[in-house]
Amino acid sequence: MYERIKGFRDFYPGAMAAHREVVDTVESAVAGYGFREIATPALERTQLYVDKSGEEIVEELYSFTDHGGREVSLTPELTPTVARMVVERQQELSKPIKWYSTRPFWRYEEPQQGRFREFYQTNVDIFGSDAPESDAEILAAAADALTACGLDDDDFEFRVSHRDILGGVLRSMDADVDVPAAIRAVDKSEKLERAAYHDLLVDAGLDLAQAESFADLLDAGDLDAVVEFAGTDDVAAAVENLREVLAAAEDFGARRYCTLSLDTARGLDYYTGVVFECFDSTGEVGRAVFGGGRYDDLIESFGGQPTPAVGFAVGVMNSTLPLLLQRAGVWPEEAVSTDYYVLSVGDTRPVAAEIARDLRARGNVVEADVAGRSFGAQMGYADSINAETVVIVGERDLENDEVTVKDMESGDQTAVPVDEFPGERDRPTYDDYV
Repeated sequence: MYERIKGFRDFYPGAMAAHREVVDTVESAVAGYGFREIATPALERTQLYVDKSGEEIVEELYSFTDHGGREVSLTPELTPTVARMVVERQQELSKPIKWYSTRPFWRYEEPQQGRFREFYQTNVDIFGSDAPESDAEILAAAADALTACGLDDDDFEFRVSHRDILGGVLRSMDADVDVPAAIRAVDKSEKLERAAYHDLLVDAGLDLAQAESFADLLDAGDLDAVVEFAGTDDVAAAVENLREVLAAAEDFGARRYCTLSLDTARGLDYYTGVVFECFDSTGEVGRAVFGGGRYDDLIESFGGQPTPAVGFAVGVMNSTLPLLLQRAGVWPEEAVSTDYYVLSVGDTRPVAAEIARDLRARGNVVEADVAGRSFGAQMGYADSINAETVVIVGERDLENDEVTVKDMESGDQTAVPVDEFPGERDRPTYDDYV
């Protein structure tokens, strides 16, 4: 027996059916906003990630030297790849560029609940617009994807902030503060005791009184007070932009999902503006389900022309969205489904095959015997695949120019003339013939 590699999962048909339904639902929701599907490679040059995040990132990658001597890595995220794609054809692409894709990613980290070394995300991005409406559309598309999966207002919230608020307030304080370290402390604050949180802020360069006042300011969530406290143009501009995004989100139907949360920092260094994280409103899923935000500098840092960008990425398999859907009781049933099983008894294969082909041509899921099994074995198999209707094509039936149509839930069945099945109906069932 070979053991599965740690941090990876197998998906058998029932589980895969549930995951496929969620992926299709999320993709359909974002496609409704005009996002266009792209496909991207599993491998990129390792330097792509080193240039973005530093040499230490290599420890978190599945990286290796290929047969051509190139240092490559399995992609741990999509944003650098789509940035590369935009740079390559920046002059040809109509703006705004609106793309989505669902695919696997790989990170070498310790597996935990909702986080595996291989995981699948749907990524949604807009390039070429810095208008508040583009941020709001990202929030609206994300909300629509979740509600299409069956969630409602009480199940999730988007905690929204602006990256420049934290940095601007910290820089406005008379302290030799390490802003990135202080923001990392804010990002951890929800999981820390208050004193430990203050200690991290002190370690970042604030004195204790400043740490306490800074933490209290974020907790209050009063944007006017933030502007007054900082007294700087950059914080005032960030607050104004945040207000404009939330106003647009109101018009787009997403504001009711948004909670102002000034301690939402987002961990990735490339965020530059409005950021958000989705959380389970009940707190049962104890960490962010997914997040996103604005990253206006990334395209330029990869050698392209200055291009504003905003997006989000939601884990749809081996991630936290399935945990949220399961907690809310809207996770799809993990079972296969089949519209028809065409059961063949005796020398009836030509007629049975023709019926199966005809039903499939009308868009149905149809199985038929491919193992030469007995009547009882075929009925058992039809039950195991949750066939809704069994069409029995037996020698005695055909002698009367009939087939038998059986409803598997009720067990009722009736004889139907061969030339009337399926007839003019795209999805005929037992009820159509009684």
